[in-house]
Formats: sequence, C-alpha cells, structure tokens
Amino acid sequence: MSTPEWDVIVIGAGPAGALAAHQLAGCQLRVLLVEKRLFPRWKICGSCLNGVALRALEQAGLGHLLAELGADPLGRIRLGLQGQQLELALPAGRSLSRSRLDLALCEAAVAAGAVLRTPWEATVAGPSPGGRQVLLRCGDQRQITSARVVLVASGLGSAGLGPELPIETRINPGARVGAGCELEAGVGGYGNGTIHMAVGRHGYVGLVRNEAGALNLAAAFDRPQLIAAGGPAASAAAVLAEAGFDPLPQAAAATWRATPALTRRCKPLAAERVLLLGDAAGYVEPFTGEGMGWALVGALAVVPLVLQGQKDWNRSLERQWSRRHARLIGSRQRFCHGLAFALRRPGLSRALVSAAGRWPALTAPLLQHLDGVTLQRISPAPCP
Repeated sequence: MSTPEWDVIVIGAGPAGALAAHQLAGCQLRVLLVEKRLFPRWKICGSCLNGVALRALEQAGLGHLLAELGADPLGRIRLGLQGQQLELALPAGRSLSRSRLDLALCEAAVAAGAVLRTPWEATVAGPSPGGRQVLLRCGDQRQITSARVVLVASGLGSAGLGPELPIETRINPGARVGAGCELEAGVGGYGNGTIHMAVGRHGYVGLVRNEAGALNLAAAFDRPQLIAAGGPAASAAAVLAEAGFDPLPQAAAATWRATPALTRRCKPLAAERVLLLGDAAGYVEPFTGEGMGWALVGALAVVPLVLQGQKDWNRSLERQWSRRHARLIGSRQRFCHGLAFALRRPGLSRALVSAAGRWPALTAPLLQHLDGVTLQRISPAPCP
C-alpha cells in the first residue's frame, strides 16, 4: 500500500471508540470503526453516567441522546458497609443501559460519516508507508488495511495490540475481577434514581435501575473469594448480606459474566501512529460511573492529537498523549484507587462511614471529585 486506506482506524466501538469516531468523522476524516461483537450488546457495567460523562456528551454535541433514550435520572447513592447504611445526594447522574448507549453512539458516528464494520476483530500490525497496518478478521476472512493513525479502544486486555507494539500491560497484584448480570424489572426492592452500593470485605456490588426498570448488578470481587464461594452469584449474596442489604435470590438463576482483572495500567500509552484510550489505556475499580466518564473524556481529549498526526507523526505526539491522559484521567483513577484501598480495610472504612453519617458535609468534596465538578472544558481542535 503506497498510502493509507483510512485516515483513522478505531478498534473497539464502546463509548470511547464510538465517540472518538464520531468526532473525527465530523472533521471529514476517513474513519473506520471496527467492533468484534454485534449490536445491541450487553456489557458488564454499572450503567451509570456521572457529571463528567454528561458534560463530555454535551461537549460532543450528543447530550440530546440521553433524553431521547429515556435515561433515568440518578439523585442519590445508598452505601451499605458492615451493617451500616448511609444515603448521600449525588450532584448529577443518569442511568442508561450500555446496549442502548453504545448502539446510539455508533449510529451517531455512522451518521457523521464513519464506516462501521462488525463483527470483525482488528489487531494492530506493523508500520506501512505513512501509516500503520491493521489486520481484520471475521470467521475465515482475512484482510489487511492501514490508517494514518490507529486508536485502540478495545477494552480490558487490549485485544487489539499486536506483538509488534512496545506496550506492556501491568496488572496490579490483588486486582479484583469484575462480574455482572441483569435482573428483570419485576424484581422488587432497590428503587429507581439511586445507586445502591454494598461493600464487603472481599468485594462490592453496585445495583441501579436502568431506563427500562431492569436491575443492573455490577460487582468486583477478590479472585480467591470468588473461587471459594463457587461463583459470582454466591459472592454477591455474601456481600449484600454483609452490607445489610435485602437479598436477591433471583440473582442465583441469572446469567453472570465476568471480566479480566480490573486494576491495571498500560505503559506507554502510545506507539508509532497508535494511541490507547478508554479501558485499554488502564483501569481501576470505579464506584459511581467514573469508568464511563474516563472513556468519554479520553475520546474528546485524543482528537487534537489525531488531527496533528494526519500530516506528520512524531514522538512528541506520543508524549503529549501520555501527559494529557495523566492530567485528565490518571489523577482521578488514582483517587478511586485510594478509595478502594480504604474500603478494603474494615476499621478505616467503618470510621469513614460513621464520620460521614454524623457530618454529611464531609462527603461533599469526595462526591464532587468523583463527579468531576472541577473538570475543565476540553477545547475541541479545529478541523482541517
């Protein structure tokens, strides 16, 4: 290939990949968005959009999607820990199933001019003149294509990274495993408009109603405890009981899915004509929709660098992305990592919950930090 076939190839059509494809296609770039699964799809996710995520969608010109899709407002978080329960007001939030959100973002990207190819798997390969090669696979079909810039937003495990890339994924010792399921709307308890968070010694379970009234469960468990309990349903039941929450016997018959280890980081976050974003760039245990916010903010932040890379790629773009990611997302991930550390220690977490119950004003800075009240607007780069 003498010249790249595409200006940008985006691997992974989750929130990070789909929003980046939407923004870049709006700049009249030739964008290929590759996703290995068919839509609509169910994902292990809390289905919560916090203030960071809401503002990112507004900045992208897609804030209207939430009302059109019937996203349920979230106004409170109910925390249960060692039999103690605490309710706090959330600054902002919406609940929307990933099956509807991801599909809507992909449709918006296609409407902006991106080409969606699914169900195809994509893997970054070697360099090509003025670009980077990408291997596409669907069943027995194999194709090689190329782009001036490749964005890898393939989620935990970074399946789109080929062996040619000098990028290493480091999993934190003791990282928890994610698990989730969805229960029908008829299941009682756990009302709308509230994030119900049950915290135990060996994990936590988040529960929230989505726009259809179904109850979404997203959890993180210590791997040894998950194995000893016999699976995620039993682990979730133990955490709910420890937190003093109502049991959910229906969860035992539900279809559960699991994730790879959650807390991890990739280093570096870029290579020649390749940038990582979303969960593929690193992840920690989230609590109230932070993961979705990180993905959407990263999608907006990467656009200016992709536009610069269309004319001439140089190593400074890779360094710029690492610094920008650390400033916008890395600091918030470290905050969540610290919060997870505290909640794993019974004495410390019990003292924190007791203090928050006596002096609710103490929780305002924490919730504002998680919600991203201080997040600065990401100025969009001018399209060529």
